[in-house]
Amino acid sequence: MKDLKITLALACGLIMAASCGTPPPQYKEVQVDAPFPMEAIQEYVFPPRDFPITDYGAIADGKTLNTEAIARAINACNQAGGGRVVIPAGEWLTGAVHMKSNVNLHLAENAVLRFTDNPQDYLPAVPTSWEGMECYNYSPLLYAYECENIAVTGPGKLAPIMETWRTWFGRPQPHLDALKKLYDMASFNVPVEQRQMAEGENHLRPHLLHFNRCKHILLDGFQIDQSPFWTIHLYLCDGAIVRHLDVKAHGHNNDGIDLEMTRNVLVEKCKFDQGDDGVVIKSGRNQDAWRLNTPTENIVVRDCHIVRAHTLLGIGSEISGGVRNICMHDCQAADTVFRLVFAKTNHRRGGFIENIWVKGIQAGRMQRVLEIDTDVLYQWRDLVPTYKDSITRIEGIYMDSIFCQRTEAIYDLKGDSRLPIRNVEIKDIHVDEVTKFLKNIVNAEHVTETNLQYTLNK
Repeated sequence: MKDLKITLALACGLIMAASCGTPPPQYKEVQVDAPFPMEAIQEYVFPPRDFPITDYGAIADGKTLNTEAIARAINACNQAGGGRVVIPAGEWLTGAVHMKSNVNLHLAENAVLRFTDNPQDYLPAVPTSWEGMECYNYSPLLYAYECENIAVTGPGKLAPIMETWRTWFGRPQPHLDALKKLYDMASFNVPVEQRQMAEGENHLRPHLLHFNRCKHILLDGFQIDQSPFWTIHLYLCDGAIVRHLDVKAHGHNNDGIDLEMTRNVLVEKCKFDQGDDGVVIKSGRNQDAWRLNTPTENIVVRDCHIVRAHTLLGIGSEISGGVRNICMHDCQAADTVFRLVFAKTNHRRGGFIENIWVKGIQAGRMQRVLEIDTDVLYQWRDLVPTYKDSITRIEGIYMDSIFCQRTEAIYDLKGDSRLPIRNVEIKDIHVDEVTKFLKNIVNAEHVTETNLQYTLNK
């Protein structure tokens, strides 16, 4: 009888805990049309609780460092079970901001989160990556690691101070030596925690926004004005909605958004004005990506406007984990890009690029409408050796309904003879003026074109 009473008491306690505890998370399902199977994206519904950073000691005078006050507000929101951490109108100086689960960092109208350019404000080093290689580096300015149900929303602005980071844009010898050291450590599988890069004159610039190994992400409505490095980077993430952003960053390596070893993402109604590529699909570099074995997949980009950038859609060159099921449609590149779509890799990368769809694009001037290049190495060609040959498989590239004013060439396919590009379909391309040549095909098979309309004017 005593044992029965204890069992009943335990059962009642479990029932009461379940009924009185934190309710299960609530999600809205966002269905996304795509030319491939794509599950609904789960958009987390944040509890209706606000945590203004002023309640935790933040001061909007542009001089007081608010890092600790913002951290207190984020921690309180997380401990309460979630809600909004509100950045009110005003200019709020801060160092690194680290997100926690169930937190929506809300930037109110006329709010400016002004990140310092003091590298010491981004220490201790945190797990991050540099161009596809994992390492410990300066904290990204806005950072999340192994979080779920996180958001940055509202009409306010993220705007870093840039003076120090601009002096780090160059590639002097100490920086190149650091890149070589990191490349060697990654190539020989040195544990990531031993790859400490926030040292001396290595000067590996931090990302502006880097979410690492996170789930259920929302980025909605805010502005970005400049960035030390890649601007928005989702790395090893699952499930994200990125919409209504106004992004401008014209420094070195200032991609607009990089999706790397990440799946199930919708990017829509965003504006990108970049010093590098606009929308970028990546999947890690060489041995690190082969170890992680996580492709980037199920990505839809729609109704976005590229003001300026090197590419509208860039794929690679960090491609070793593989990329598949990418769809970009109904976007604009109104001013000028170097390439409308550029897939790039090299003989060290391996991985694959497959099932890429680009449709309904309005564009201005460019060098290429479509370019695929399998020999892109940049400074790495002579900086480090080839430890292992691994050729990228590229097949299933579909372009349809592209309208542009002027291009040097419509398409330029440069495959590797050991594994040629396969199955490229180009349909309904309208170009007012082609200034150099129509097409170039090297080591590519099953390339078909239908209804190319152009005026060749060499």
